[in-house]
Amino acid sequence: MGITFNAEEIFQVAIRIEENGAAFYRKAADFSQAGAHKKLLESLATMEDGHKKIFLDMKAKIADEFADEKTYDPFEEAALYLEALADSHGGEGTPSVTEHLTGKETIQEIVDIALDLELKSILYYTGLLDFVPVRLGPEHVGRIIEEEKKHVAQLQQVKRQL
Repeated sequence: MGITFNAEEIFQVAIRIEENGAAFYRKAADFSQAGAHKKLLESLATMEDGHKKIFLDMKAKIADEFADEKTYDPFEEAALYLEALADSHGGEGTPSVTEHLTGKETIQEIVDIALDLELKSILYYTGLLDFVPVRLGPEHVGRIIEEEKKHVAQLQQVKRQL
């Protein structure tokens, strides 16, 4: 039997990724010497916070739908696994990317890194669709992908304005 996830579990991953993404922008803002760039990076962190809230709301709306699909997990190992999955996926919010910020990156480089990570996240969620059987809500994962596409568009707009 292969690994499967329900949409609620994917939302847990998405929430963690948004938290990590906000941390990326906040660390970049902490390094920023230019007031306008610092403000921009802080606003991008706030945007990630907004995404987290959207995903929390979406998750809450579908919680009852998948209540019967929960696995007995007395030691909460599933939550730890989902956190590890979120932290190591290679896209938006990957902690190792944040750790490697040096403060020498230009605002253009930060936005380019962010765009690359967002695109990787879209591919990641698209790949996760294969692990969400029809009965477990792949259409909800599609909503995550749509939100991430909006974020890419927002970052593209930021890039054009730089």
